[in-house]
Amino acid sequence: MRFSITTPLAVVADATGVTYVRAEDQTGAFGILPGHADFLTTICVSVVTWRTNGAEHHMAVRGGVLTVRGGDEVAIVTREAVGEDSLAQLGEAVLARMRQEQDREIFSRVSGTRIELAALRQIERYLATGGSRLSQPAGARGGRAATSDGFASGGRE
Repeated sequence: MRFSITTPLAVVADATGVTYVRAEDQTGAFGILPGHADFLTTICVSVVTWRTNGAEHHMAVRGGVLTVRGGDEVAIVTREAVGEDSLAQLGEAVLARMRQEQDREIFSRVSGTRIELAALRQIERYLATGGSRLSQPAGARGGRAATSDGFASGGRE
């Protein structure tokens, strides 16, 4: 079989004569042998293992998409991959780092959603008051007098 792992910046693994591929998706770990049926799945943050000429190779991947085509071509597309020839060298540190980065991304998305919801609430409050200007703290008016329509009077007329 031919096996490859690619990231947006590089092809990090490209091997022929692969006899076995092990990967992991949300349902658990699975293996792929030559002649496997066409297959498509999203893989999670995990270690992908493949065997060529009796030697095992390992690559930590940060999620991605795995495809099997024609029973003789396996490809993984991922955002990030780090590889070593032994699991001892690869270690838990790489996986822990990838999981932390994934958690940071989730936190950022949640924070962005919270900001968006706060903005929507402000718009809702503005519209609920009939479109009148929202009150400002006393120091924010800059000492200008407010007119009856809620806008501060300035020098422009």
